[in-house]
Amino acid sequence: MEHNHAHGHHCECGQETKTENLAELYNLYSKIDMENLECLNEAVENSVKSVFRPWDQRLDSTKFVESDADEELLFNIPFTGNVKLKGLIIIGGEGGTHPSLVRLFKNRPHMTFDEAASQPDQELNLVEDFEGTIEYATKIVKFSFVYHLTLHFPKNYGSETSKIQFIGLKGDWSEGHRHGVTLCTYEATPSMADHKDKVLQTTNLNI
Repeated sequence: MEHNHAHGHHCECGQETKTENLAELYNLYSKIDMENLECLNEAVENSVKSVFRPWDQRLDSTKFVESDADEELLFNIPFTGNVKLKGLIIIGGEGGTHPSLVRLFKNRPHMTFDEAASQPDQELNLVEDFEGTIEYATKIVKFSFVYHLTLHFPKNYGSETSKIQFIGLKGDWSEGHRHGVTLCTYEATPSMADHKDKVLQTTNLNI
């Protein structure tokens, strides 16, 4: 846990003079399937869509997600392809509303709070970040083939509700598994035809 915590600070120091790089690297917001993006326990419906935006717009305090019944938030984030997730940035609210922990799950679409009680693929302690300059590294080997990411924020810094202003995701994107299935379907058709041709040839030879 502490390694993750410290790594966030380390990255902050290493990237302070390279803000343009952060803007280029944190571009996975454009690869999210916004139509199917969802957040459980959000106070305002569809406010989740506003927190995934360009890094240089991260400080826009008019766009945020706030929890409703309690401090928990659960984001189900489908991508338009496959992602190798390398890092994330979380800007939270002030007054104790900033999340203090995030639990990451890969490739488990439409997770519920009950399902989020299971063992995550990674867990990160979060420090209060109001500028969007603290990075958290993911276990790249574990998150190298992600078509759906779930972020569970179970607690915060003491407030009854949680508030998130910006979520930045860094990584590589490639065309998705759905496209691969389509290709397999097209490949299957000619192979069946080839098989039939071979059967016919065999029959002719027997005759």
